[in-house]
Amino acid sequence: MEVEKTPLEGVLLIKPKVWGDARGFFVETWQQQRYAAAGIDLPFVQDNHSMSTRGILRGLHYQKTHPQGKLVCVSLGSIFDVAVDIRPGSPTFGRWFGVELNEQNQWQLWIAPGLAHGFVVTSDTAHFHYKCTDYYCPADEAGIRWNDPDIGIPWPVADPVLSAKDAVTPLWAEVRAGLKS
Repeated sequence: MEVEKTPLEGVLLIKPKVWGDARGFFVETWQQQRYAAAGIDLPFVQDNHSMSTRGILRGLHYQKTHPQGKLVCVSLGSIFDVAVDIRPGSPTFGRWFGVELNEQNQWQLWIAPGLAHGFVVTSDTAHFHYKCTDYYCPADEAGIRWNDPDIGIPWPVADPVLSAKDAVTPLWAEVRAGLKS
């Protein structure tokens, strides 16, 4: 696998080797020793799989006191995946990184604990998988408004479909003011 640092501290783009022929393909999506050598050595405690349709935007989510590291990928379809650094004191605090993950490239994104995360579906449907380093804790979940101009993410969908919860998340200035340094 090839591992690339991104401009965002704590986010790695992983490009696994894909073996393919006329029958299909094979890709190794997780191997503890290789990922530990790349710096991803936290234990994973939960795996999730979601399916969404075109234009669905999920995020930008984070957990306040139980931050989750996430290793994310797409097995079917395509998404624009985004991480935002919300860790006070981080050299990339307040910055974001986004990349297209899809069934063709089979890329993965490692998002360290303490970053906000979201994605929008750019294909008819997408199957999104992610491994987490901490358990989902609904009472601890928070979010940042997906289209906050202070963050400035150029989402590839003009009018996404949001959950009721995501439609009313606070702006970055409010979230930033409440973060502990």
